[in-house]
Amino acid sequence: MIRYIRWCAYFCALLLVALLVNIARVQVWESAAYGANPANKRPAIERYAEPRGDILVDGRPVTGSRDSRQLLRYERTYTNGPLYAPVTGFSSQTYGTSSVERAEDAVLSGTDPGLSAFPLWYELARGRPAGGNAATTVRSGMQLAAYTGLAGKRGAVAAVEPATGKILALVSSPSYDPAVLSGTGTKVKEAWAALNADPARPMLNRALRETYPPGSTFKIVTAAAALDAGVVTDVDAPTSTPDPYPLPGTSTLLPNAGTGCEDASMADAVQWSCNTVMAKIGVQVGLRGMVEAARRFGFNSEGLRVPSWVSRSNFDTDMSQDQLALSSIGQFNTSATPLQMAMVAAAVANGGELKYPYLVERTTQDDGSQVRRGDQRSLGRAMNPATALRLQELMVKVVENGTGRNAAIPDAVVGGKTGTAQHGVGNAGTPYAWFISWAQAEGTALPQVAVAVVVEDASADRGDISGNGAAAPIARAVMQAALATG
Repeated sequence: MIRYIRWCAYFCALLLVALLVNIARVQVWESAAYGANPANKRPAIERYAEPRGDILVDGRPVTGSRDSRQLLRYERTYTNGPLYAPVTGFSSQTYGTSSVERAEDAVLSGTDPGLSAFPLWYELARGRPAGGNAATTVRSGMQLAAYTGLAGKRGAVAAVEPATGKILALVSSPSYDPAVLSGTGTKVKEAWAALNADPARPMLNRALRETYPPGSTFKIVTAAAALDAGVVTDVDAPTSTPDPYPLPGTSTLLPNAGTGCEDASMADAVQWSCNTVMAKIGVQVGLRGMVEAARRFGFNSEGLRVPSWVSRSNFDTDMSQDQLALSSIGQFNTSATPLQMAMVAAAVANGGELKYPYLVERTTQDDGSQVRRGDQRSLGRAMNPATALRLQELMVKVVENGTGRNAAIPDAVVGGKTGTAQHGVGNAGTPYAWFISWAQAEGTALPQVAVAVVVEDASADRGDISGNGAAAPIARAVMQAALATG
């Protein structure tokens, strides 16, 4: 009898061991697979069981959370959603996250280990600390000035602080309200479908993700390349350039939009935006020199994150001489994001040093204690300091007595460069109006802001469209807001 009891005890012990092994298999080896199973709703329920942390502008939240009293309890809300959508992105219970909502999701959702001094405790207790906050570098006054200036027209504005790389404004137009995507259900799906079907593409972040031919604004890069390479040693010297200019190796003549460009100096070519002179100078610099100069400004870089990813701005590395001439005036295959062109203006304003742009100043715990701080770092020297100083002088002339007069600000030094970029089959599309600039209040040591504006659908006759008419007034408003806030 005792023997049977003993065998029964052995069998029960074996069953217990098998049970423990199975528990370990489920809890350790297969837990990730169960957690990722679409049929498992627990991760989603836990994710939205508590309010999400906020994204801050000027120290004030532009996001919030609403108790929906549904299974997925807290939905995201947005203050002035269309104004800040290019900064915040969306946080949707149906479609996930984008922009800062995605880049800082771990902090905002409360899963970042830096939010607690004892992260293991929350792991063992299967809990999490309250969601933290992400404080942006954006200034509300500048953001509003850019958004109001575009007034719903297709285009974008990017503004940075030259000395630090802080992104002070980031606007894409037309915009959308991220709140319509926050929850679940039919209305959210209909809003998603409508936004994606809209031909104006309101969810496209044009400031970071869209690339445009930069047109004559790229002449600043070409001028920097020429001065650094010693191709041009006297900016006021005649260049012996004919008008029109025969593109090398072809019978095609490159014209100018205005007059007075024949044999013009590089200074006059920048001031009055002479295509012929700058195309010839680009050819004289040569392909290798132009590619290297563009690279120093940030072109052809794949890895820019601010922290959201930024599209690659392009300058071809293999071209014929006629293609190089066109590329040197921002045409052919040359393309750039508005942020990239703001970086070009910022490098000039900062004495030639290009700072890495960034959008998040710091992340904090719910009580304000710092988790991480934005990293100020250099992307290197885009040009020599003497070259930057000379380009500052040339850009000031553009605003004071050139093609960019509409950007002038009383009691401030403003440098700028206009651009009108052709595009479409046979250049039949409405030209893009560009303006890049920087501004420095009188009595200050350094320029406080650099701006790039592009307007896709400028409301003017084709012959009248220019960066001065459509884009410069927007840049001026943004710069005025920057100078007003110091």
